[in-house]
Amino acid sequence: MTIASLGESEASGLVSAQKLTDGIHLVVDALKLNEIDSIYGVVGIPITDLARLAQASGIRFIGFRHESAAGHAAAAAGFLTKKPGICLTVSAPGFLNGLVALANATVNCFPMVQISGSSERHLVDLQRGDYEEMDQLAAARQFAKAAYRVQRAEDIGRGVARAIRTAVSGRPGGVYLDIPAAVLGEVIDAELGAASLWRVVDPAPRQVPEPAALDRAIELLASARRPLVVLGKGAAYAQADDQIRRFVELTGLPYLPMSMAKGLLPDDHPQSVASARSLALRRADVVMLVGARLNWLLGHGDAPQWNADARFIQVDIASTELDSNQPIAAPLVGDVGSVMQALIDRTGPGRIVVPAQWRDELAARSAENVGKMAKRLQAAETAHPMKFLGALQAIRDVLRENPRTYLVNEGANALDLARNTIGMPVPRHRLDSGTWGVMGIGLGYAIAAAVETGDPVVAIEGDSAFGFSGMEMETICRYNLPVVTVVLNNSGVYRGDEGSSSGDPAPTALSARHDLMIAAFGGRGYRATTPTEVAVALREALALGRPALIDCVIDPADGTESGNISHLNPKGITVQR
Repeated sequence: MTIASLGESEASGLVSAQKLTDGIHLVVDALKLNEIDSIYGVVGIPITDLARLAQASGIRFIGFRHESAAGHAAAAAGFLTKKPGICLTVSAPGFLNGLVALANATVNCFPMVQISGSSERHLVDLQRGDYEEMDQLAAARQFAKAAYRVQRAEDIGRGVARAIRTAVSGRPGGVYLDIPAAVLGEVIDAELGAASLWRVVDPAPRQVPEPAALDRAIELLASARRPLVVLGKGAAYAQADDQIRRFVELTGLPYLPMSMAKGLLPDDHPQSVASARSLALRRADVVMLVGARLNWLLGHGDAPQWNADARFIQVDIASTELDSNQPIAAPLVGDVGSVMQALIDRTGPGRIVVPAQWRDELAARSAENVGKMAKRLQAAETAHPMKFLGALQAIRDVLRENPRTYLVNEGANALDLARNTIGMPVPRHRLDSGTWGVMGIGLGYAIAAAVETGDPVVAIEGDSAFGFSGMEMETICRYNLPVVTVVLNNSGVYRGDEGSSSGDPAPTALSARHDLMIAAFGGRGYRATTPTEVAVALREALALGRPALIDCVIDPADGTESGNISHLNPKGITVQR
């Protein structure tokens, strides 16, 4: 029964006789009870009043132009805070737009909850053609860690609690919570409603591995002639920075950080072998994976990229991940912080020794590769038109002066080259396309970083990747967020110099003045054609602390098809270009 279904006088009498609440208030109260302080979303039927009430109740609501970007923001918020980021969407099309981000959060192991309004079940199930009719729960189950539907207002507290615990427990991921419009509008007794809410206690408890498992891993590392530690974004998410650093430095093990694990130890740390990545993977005989998976980003652990005889130790919260691609000789199932602390406690000084020959081999290759990169960077400094590396050097130098700045990065060449050029001195300050390699995460991630931390953000975007979420520049300007977007604009997808055999532009061709775009929204636009102009503009924009965009004009001929993963393109008959 709803108040709207009663006559005017009858409703007035009911309200005066008892205090009432409804589904909208219960959702907001349940989120507040669980210390949710930000919601990302796009309003519309049936969730507009939910957003209004959340804002009036002290939860910050960030309204986006597209649900996909809102979902990516919620996912990034989950990664940065270890609390589930909340994305609020309308039904059917809005739900589907957000589902891309929910699936991406699940693949990347970011805790996120997408809450969507939906049509009434008695209409959907008989396919009667209701407004935005869709069985959203069935669709979400395929792409999320879990999906739940609330059918009664009295179950809203339970649904929110289940969604939060599921999102953050074990291996984090995306959870879908379906709340039909009728449930949002359902009116119940306020005392009964309040009693139906609860706060989730210890949603992600510590998990410590067995002593025998620890000893097995330590023995394997101690016997290695060419050991290697690989740090993944799961290690960054764990916020076990001190334990990871202490273990790496206690043992002297060389380590390789994956892109979003950069900064767990400073990139210039003497044990980092990021500059000798290929050699380290190909030669290592014992590999310890910490919050990293042997997926496509690590060549599935297969030869010839890896030593065919390598033995693996894997630290992971989910035992189901073990043996997914290679035999795991020493599984360490538990949360990263607890596992690393237990290893420190059981590994005495001198127990694990890295052979000098292996250290020297890695150091020599690192020095060689650093020298090669230095020559490329030097050549790019004065190149005209400007190259990717010229612009990225300038950005790197400015970011060194601003170590608190968060870096968001997406694109093909823009991502690959930035990852290898710009070091990270602190953890969790680099967010990029991640496991799925999704384009369009950039501005959503940037907005979340600014909202959740209050610190400045620089989003380095390829011009193609920027187009996926470019309208969120208006969102950035509307909320006056300290985000500087740097578009590496080579006028194309991969590169902009491809000719066309028809009267239309080439499939990869693009054309835009992005600096003019942000000016329309009230932000500051810059156009840079040299590395010096890039540095001047970025310093000024960071000092202003308000929305800005730098359109970096890059040589259209600079860039590689598909960046570093061109080998994934199908090899058939060569297409004429």
